[in-house]
Amino acid sequence: MDAPLDPRQPDPATVRVVLPYHLYTLAQCAAELVLAVPRPVTLTRVMDALEAAHPRLAGAVRDRTTGRRRPLVRFYACQDDLSNLPPDAPLPDAVASGSEPLVVVGAIAGG
Repeated sequence: MDAPLDPRQPDPATVRVVLPYHLYTLAQCAAELVLAVPRPVTLTRVMDALEAAHPRLAGAVRDRTTGRRRPLVRFYACQDDLSNLPPDAPLPDAVASGSEPLVVVGAIAGG
């Protein structure tokens, strides 16, 4: 049975998240996911929803202890690099409305 909705809380946002191959393979899910995220939509809340929906990703995108983004993971949306935003900064309205995805990219390192 679903828990009753709290009328004081706004409806959750529907956020699209696109994962790179190694993460969607690890999670055994599709490359693009649709998540219900509490408002205001922030990177922390999106990652909380992602890890709740796909527990295998816990620790793969952000450090389990600090909650900080892994060094070789980047976040993009609306043609902007959002990787260095404070984790609790609101994401663009286009992401919160689901019209633009939040793209998670595994950076390539080496020489």
